[in-house]
Amino acid sequence: MQLSIHLPRERYLVFWDRLRGGSAGLLALAVAIGAGASLGAVGFRWLVVAATELFSGWSDYTAHVGAAHRLLPWAGRWFVVAAPVAAGLLYGPLIQLGAREARGHGVPEVMYAVTVHGGRIRPRVAMVKSLASALCIGGGGSVGREGPIVQVGSALASAAGQLLRLPDSRLRLLVAAGAAGAVSATFNAPIAAVFFALELILADFAVESFAAVVLASVTSSAISRALLGDHPFLALPTFHVVSPVEYLWYGALGLLAAVVGVGFSRMLYLIEDACDRCWRGPEWLRPAVGGLLLGGVLLALPELYGVGYPVLDRAVAGNYSVVFLLVLLIGKMLAASLTIGIGGSGGVFGPTLFIGAMLGAAVGDAAHSVMPGLAAPPGAYALVGMGAVFAGAARTPITAVVMIFELTGEYSVVLPLMVAVALAAGASRLLSADTIYTRKLHRRGIDLGRDHRPAPTVDTVARALPAALPAQASLDEVAQRFAAGGHDALPVVDDHGRLRGVVPAVEVERALRDHASDVTAADLASGVPVLRAGQSLDEALDAVVRAGGLGVPVQREDTLVGWITHRDILAAVTRDRRPGRTDGQ
Repeated sequence: MQLSIHLPRERYLVFWDRLRGGSAGLLALAVAIGAGASLGAVGFRWLVVAATELFSGWSDYTAHVGAAHRLLPWAGRWFVVAAPVAAGLLYGPLIQLGAREARGHGVPEVMYAVTVHGGRIRPRVAMVKSLASALCIGGGGSVGREGPIVQVGSALASAAGQLLRLPDSRLRLLVAAGAAGAVSATFNAPIAAVFFALELILADFAVESFAAVVLASVTSSAISRALLGDHPFLALPTFHVVSPVEYLWYGALGLLAAVVGVGFSRMLYLIEDACDRCWRGPEWLRPAVGGLLLGGVLLALPELYGVGYPVLDRAVAGNYSVVFLLVLLIGKMLAASLTIGIGGSGGVFGPTLFIGAMLGAAVGDAAHSVMPGLAAPPGAYALVGMGAVFAGAARTPITAVVMIFELTGEYSVVLPLMVAVALAAGASRLLSADTIYTRKLHRRGIDLGRDHRPAPTVDTVARALPAALPAQASLDEVAQRFAAGGHDALPVVDDHGRLRGVVPAVEVERALRDHASDVTAADLASGVPVLRAGQSLDEALDAVVRAGGLGVPVQREDTLVGWITHRDILAAVTRDRRPGRTDGQ
């Protein structure tokens, strides 16, 4: 009778263990994270539209370039000078008091959290980043949506993982899944989102990583499409390669894109350094004061207000002259750099697409002038330029190719795109040792180079800690846990959550044979070494051997955070010594 009374609780604990430690549990969490990231992305897009309507009077001001604010018609187009100042007065204090890591473009912070902190991101970052970035973009900040939503999705995933007390190895996967879900929902690009997370955030294409990220991306895309509709990022006419000679033009575009991508990265941090040197006031006021400079740029080129996708559409459609395309290219580099430099919050992916479209359209116009009738429309070159400049700036060629193909739905541009992206990524490596994302961290003395990552530690390879047995648990309860969960050993904790020891399955079997019905989990527990987060795998192996081959708990400060066995150590060592493995892939 006692066994049937405790069966529901035991089933719950087994389910909890499998959710936190099993492959099926990881995939279930990935689906949940994808759903959460999708709702977060949809909510963030709504915030951006609402903030843009508040500060400009339009849902997207660049669709009505030069128009007055609908509620302030007397101000004419001069309101664009005040909008960044008003927005800065709101998001400056919000970032300073809420989460300072919400400043900037977001992706480097996620990369740093995944590589160095095991995927730990403060939960409040999601709220602060979404609000601050929406205010910044809505107030004219010439930045993109991808960086903020990646940071928001990753922060939501990290918060869920920390709540479940997942080990670092699983928490990193969950953060990457959150990033993929966010990108998938933001751009309606589930395939590209997978490669973005694996290539840039996680730097790992292992099967388990791939499965979790894919599920999160697909779930997120399905929900966002149900809420927002299934529409491509850009609606375009059909393009095709008119002449094989065009591949030379696309190759030249790729080389130019490398120069422009690296140049944008350098300008971004050059202007940020200049702002740091010039500003001597409180940091919360910096965005508002710097907003006056940004407002002056927007007054001269209102096409640079916010993300500016309608302007990008018009460039792809061939509505601008070569001279104006180059003016917009340089202007966007300046405006985006200034937005980040004054302490704004927003991504650089959107500006990179904008810059690439301007460059590509200009090259397309040049191709038409040199060989009329033998070149595709400038829009085809603009699409290729978008991917090539991103590849030159971020050096993620797989993501660049898949992203542009999926954003546009234009299969005909894939071959020219591959040529340009390959040349852009290769030339970028020759021009610069870092990328637009890693440069921010290098300047802080942080090297995320995957060839130089520290050796695995116990907290990076540990599995989720099985649900602990209470010290007063009876022999029948202990036996049920082992029978239901299939563990070789289970931790035992007292009423205050302190570790009392570990119960081996063999001791439970021996007690059952001896009919020792009056013993408790505390009586069966034996002391084992406790590993501290950060200890090496050599130390872990020694501890497991001293524990008689049982699982050994991993502790961070006074909290149990994981469980490591000889199988986990062997798997980590085998993974590190796999032939041909050079950079974590």
